[in-house]
Amino acid sequence: MSKVALITGASRGIGAATARLLAQQGYRLCLNYLREAARAEALAEELSARGAEILTVQADLAEESEVVRLFQTLDRRFGSLDALVNNAGILLPQSRVEDLDAARINRLLTTNVTSQFLCCREAVRRMSHRHGGRGGAIVNVSSAAARLGSPHEYVDYAASKGAIDTLTRGLALEVAGEGIRVNCVRPGFIHTEMHGDGGEPGRVARLAPQLPMGRGGEPVEVAAAIRWLLGDEASYVTGAFIDLAGGR
Repeated sequence: MSKVALITGASRGIGAATARLLAQQGYRLCLNYLREAARAEALAEELSARGAEILTVQADLAEESEVVRLFQTLDRRFGSLDALVNNAGILLPQSRVEDLDAARINRLLTTNVTSQFLCCREAVRRMSHRHGGRGGAIVNVSSAAARLGSPHEYVDYAASKGAIDTLTRGLALEVAGEGIRVNCVRPGFIHTEMHGDGGEPGRVARLAPQLPMGRGGEPVEVAAAIRWLLGDEASYVTGAFIDLAGGR
């Protein structure tokens, strides 16, 4: 039986690119999305036409009950889980710290941090040998912002990704003896629509000349790292971080 993977935030960007690569590897996929139903369903149709088994589930992962519903829906369809790609997250308009308010900070932290904790919780309950699971792999999607801080733009976003780095390291150590590997990718300057959410769709093009490699990255380049971390070739890798930021 082929492996089952859940990808959160799968309707666009890195999530969609990861879905395409994992489908090529024969995974059965659960694709989570929040609002972009048409794009999620179009992706599902594309992958189904290539022979992949796909389940799409709308869920707001900032709500604990929605996370639980997502995993229960996956259980009913597939009956098991081998891989979690914790990709869902938001970016809010560029701002200095002095202009932030509690509502914005709490919204961002709940969506970017609490949701990943909850998805990890549900995945561990299904994968861990302690609970009768057959093991598995988790890849958390952080950001180079966790290292760089994103001053004058996204310090709150950067802080949320710093929390994901800590989650990755701590959980990796916690479940290493239970058959679960937990790793992290830290994309940097990737050509995705998320930059438009922050108010600057052309941000990567602006910053590309400052990068050692002189260009922005593509979602598939991040997806390839995720695919490797989930696969058997990375069977002795846990608690690791792969930076995909053009050398910065």
